[in-house]
Amino acid sequence: MASDNKDISSGATPLPDSRQRGSAQAGHEGLPTPRRWLAVVSVSLGTILTTISGSMINVALPVLARDFHVSSSSTVLIVTVYQLVLMMTLLPFSALGDRFGHRAMYQYGQLVFVVATLLSFFANSLPFLVLVRGFQAAGAAAAMSVSSALIREIYPSRQLGRGLSLNTVMAASFASLAPSVGGAILSFARWPWLFAILVPFGIFSILIGHRSLPEPVIHEGNFDVLGAVLCAATFGLAVIGLESGLHGDSPVISSALVVLGVTIGVFFVRREKEQPRPMLPIDLLQQRDIAWPVVGLFAAYVASMIVMVNLPFRLQQEYHYTPAAAGTVLAVWPLVSLFVAPTSGLLSDRYPAAILGAIGMVIAIVGLTALALLPVAPTRLDLAWRILICGLGFGMFFSPNARQIIAAAPRPRIAAAGALSTTTRGASQTLGATIAGGLLAAGLGNGPASGFVAAGLAAVAGVCSLIALRPSSRVAIEDLPEF
Repeated sequence: MASDNKDISSGATPLPDSRQRGSAQAGHEGLPTPRRWLAVVSVSLGTILTTISGSMINVALPVLARDFHVSSSSTVLIVTVYQLVLMMTLLPFSALGDRFGHRAMYQYGQLVFVVATLLSFFANSLPFLVLVRGFQAAGAAAAMSVSSALIREIYPSRQLGRGLSLNTVMAASFASLAPSVGGAILSFARWPWLFAILVPFGIFSILIGHRSLPEPVIHEGNFDVLGAVLCAATFGLAVIGLESGLHGDSPVISSALVVLGVTIGVFFVRREKEQPRPMLPIDLLQQRDIAWPVVGLFAAYVASMIVMVNLPFRLQQEYHYTPAAAGTVLAVWPLVSLFVAPTSGLLSDRYPAAILGAIGMVIAIVGLTALALLPVAPTRLDLAWRILICGLGFGMFFSPNARQIIAAAPRPRIAAAGALSTTTRGASQTLGATIAGGLLAAGLGNGPASGFVAAGLAAVAGVCSLIALRPSSRVAIEDLPEF
């Protein structure tokens, strides 16, 4: 790398070429123990906090509506603003992370997150809480945008699948457990403590990461401000349009917002093609080993979201399950994934990730098809084994898929690859919820349609995983060229 790169932790002092190469090599081989485990704790805590904060507040929305004297629909803004800001800022923050260093971006992001979380404790009006939730999401996006890059620098090459699977499990598991955790807290405390309880853990993560996270490697270049604005406008308008349409707002306005977002997106993509380090990682999407796994990731998340949104309606409206009974049955999915994902990640360090991902999607197709073909009066056992198979299949897919994407990215573009994965996940979940809402609106949500649609998307994900299976995609990470 160029010798004018700077170490942000030392006041922008130029690094000699030898130190620059040594830093890259250190990240290449992973951090030494026990520093590695301290860094893992810091990144894992950050993943847990940013994930759980996104959905733990859901269970308190009725209480917030009462305390703030607003309608229930208005309180949904507390949830949607978090997801919206994440979508709009992940890619710009990953570019900033390359510019100022992954460790600095992660630490500053956590600091903003903790401060905003603390301010949420003192909120006494809905507008103020929505505002600080936006800042909270911005801090979460800054940390999440470089977390995958940090994981690749923390772990040795031979253990990358293990590290990515741990992070994937943390995100998926705590997202699923967040409502239960929130409900438990509300059983003995008021809603502000949903935020306050996160603050000590955030401070602890920052303190641990200060000394343990990998040394920053800076990539010189100007930050593309216009690109950041176009990126935020593209995702922001498209998501707002889809969300407004999903919640019954004017179809004309919703469609206009989506069209405007797509139009800006087309201009954004064309402009990014001319950039040496595009904010929207088109350079990565031109690589077969990354593009196809990203498409597969998108299809898999859309499939899982369709089922997870429609299945509760089917259980309660068609089969007359109580909400508590439905929740108990649905909990099988994340619990199975919690155990399967780490195993799949470990296996991806030894066997081709593409094959493991494809096997996972074959298993998921079996489970989704079985869900579509439920009997007229299914017992809990009938539901549980089908949902278990689905959780097994998707849990087996996501960790190897993450390894495919991160392992194939050149070292200077690791943060962009990680942000691409996270943005893809958010976009696919939004689209999946919209499709699920459309099926419900068409009267198809309570039938087998959602299961068959999801099974078709799972097949697409499996095929995409296998397409990426070629000799170049099986090259060990340590054999990839240095940049």
